[in-house]
Amino acid sequence: MALQQTKTAASKTQAPVTNATPPQFIFSKDNYRWLIISIAVVAFGFVLMSGTTDIYSTTKIVIAPIVVLAGFGLGFYAILKKPAAK
Repeated sequence: MALQQTKTAASKTQAPVTNATPPQFIFSKDNYRWLIISIAVVAFGFVLMSGTTDIYSTTKIVIAPIVVLAGFGLGFYAILKKPAAK
């Protein structure tokens, strides 16, 4: 019983620990810029894929999937890129 009272008294006298530093974001502004570019490239690839009524056009079956995969590659780069040291 006395041990519980001393713990309660000790916890009341200690000041709460506050961190004065501002929060650090995981990604930098450059990472977000690359991520937006990659989303635009993927969207452009899907627009190319929807293209004309010709199902077997080269644009639909070759170029558009390459553009979409390039967009996904840019997205991975944007996520894995380390921010520049200041």
